[in-house]
Amino acid sequence: MSSSGAPTRSSYDVVVVGGGHNGLVSAAYLARAGLSVLVLERLDHTGGAAVSAPAFRGHDVRLSRYSYLVSLMPEALMRDLDLQVRLESRTTASYTPTSRDGKAGGLLVERPEGPATARSFADLTGGEEEYAAWREFYADVADLAHAVAPTLLEPLPGERALRDRVDPDIWRDLVERPLGEAVERRFRDDTVRGVVATDALIGTFASLHDPSRVQNRCFLYHLIGNGTGEWRVPVGGMGAMTDALAAAAGRAGAELLTGAGVSAIRPTGKGADSGAEVTFHAGGRDHVVSGRHVLANVAPWVLEILLGGAEDAATKPEGSQLKINLLLDRLPALRSGVDPAVAFAGTLHLAEDYTQLERAYADAAGGSVPTALPGEVYCHTLTDPSILESAAGSGTHTMTYFGLHTPASLFADPARREAAKAEAVARAIASLDEHLVEPLASCVARDADGQPCIEAKIPQDVEADLAMPGGHIFHGDLEWPWAPARARLDTPAQQWGVQTAHDAVLLCGSGARRGGAVSGIAGHNAAQAVLASR
Repeated sequence: MSSSGAPTRSSYDVVVVGGGHNGLVSAAYLARAGLSVLVLERLDHTGGAAVSAPAFRGHDVRLSRYSYLVSLMPEALMRDLDLQVRLESRTTASYTPTSRDGKAGGLLVERPEGPATARSFADLTGGEEEYAAWREFYADVADLAHAVAPTLLEPLPGERALRDRVDPDIWRDLVERPLGEAVERRFRDDTVRGVVATDALIGTFASLHDPSRVQNRCFLYHLIGNGTGEWRVPVGGMGAMTDALAAAAGRAGAELLTGAGVSAIRPTGKGADSGAEVTFHAGGRDHVVSGRHVLANVAPWVLEILLGGAEDAATKPEGSQLKINLLLDRLPALRSGVDPAVAFAGTLHLAEDYTQLERAYADAAGGSVPTALPGEVYCHTLTDPSILESAAGSGTHTMTYFGLHTPASLFADPARREAAKAEAVARAIASLDEHLVEPLASCVARDADGQPCIEAKIPQDVEADLAMPGGHIFHGDLEWPWAPARARLDTPAQQWGVQTAHDAVLLCGSGARRGGAVSGIAGHNAAQAVLASR
């Protein structure tokens, strides 16, 4: 059930802190196994970042305000929980408008790829070699994805076991060496290089040559979902996914308590006698409940504070994205002449040539909003018009922009935050206007107050809205989805990659190994660790 007020009991088998999608996945699996489960969510609704809601007064369109596409959620998980959610493929994989020698053009990648994709590569690059390199590279990536994807709902495989299943060259390119080396060696065209590289930078602030290879890990997570890496559109918006998860948890008997802000977690006992007490505020007063296990669907940095640690600015994650939601009266026309319904149906890349990506990183690392701001755009409504409600069929469309290399540090000064945010939004829109026949502003709808239907979120907004420290959408840097060499895997929590320093407290959110994105994998794995420990 879902409610606001007080819990129905003082002790549970499992208390889940945070009602985002991973917490709901854990709750559903554990309740189905017969355990008593309480989910505590501080907001007045569950769903976390994966929600749908009206964003503009006078329009009942339900936008996916934060996360917006699904790739990593395993189909096996959806079957396990009987999630009645349709995920639709986009007919266009990507379109990248270009301007070379004063001529407007673009690179089209169909889904599935066909003759138009081959022609587009040839027209842009002047030959067939670059498309051949593209196909060879992504075939190699698919081999790695096919090896990794089946392990995501299993105990952690060892690094060596996975390495031995794939070609050593692709393991070197994607795992052992900074990704930029492979991109530069395997491709010649600046635009093609950029289209490949952008998957390494979603929510990740790094150079493509960063020796930490955090960009490689980000790239891998964006390409391994279900062995295909396809990012699909949830029909009804992201809220349809989390509504289905909440319903699954409720049907199984989990108790979902909203308006319940957790202030402390206190581990008790050791080993088989371990447990934890959770203090939270709901219904106008404080409550304390105990659980044999507590699953933390919050960032590890937040968990440390709930466990009694001090806020440590030096270890706080830093997000790096600009999200803009728009409502359009009509789709804008592009200078290249491509059909807007084709260009905007997939991912439309802006200022994401390889050299532009690296220059933007250097700008932001130097403390400036990038002059040419890299980002990507897509229109949910070209695949799923159901979210338009009463506006369906009127020509109205939603547009989502996701900007790269906009770290929280660029907006750190409260006195300049709104000005810096406005500057970033203006540069994002300018990167699209450069390729349009008319300014985007002429297509933007107006709300009930006569204001443009534009909603922008910088990392600080994400932190304020969703309690993600630093506005980091992954709760911190992503980790390799396997056990590092010589890692201790003595306990079920370690074996599933969800351990903390306390036996009874496990990570079930994006901060777990194999967390990140709307996948439910961390929630599944935390639930399996609990069941294995019992």
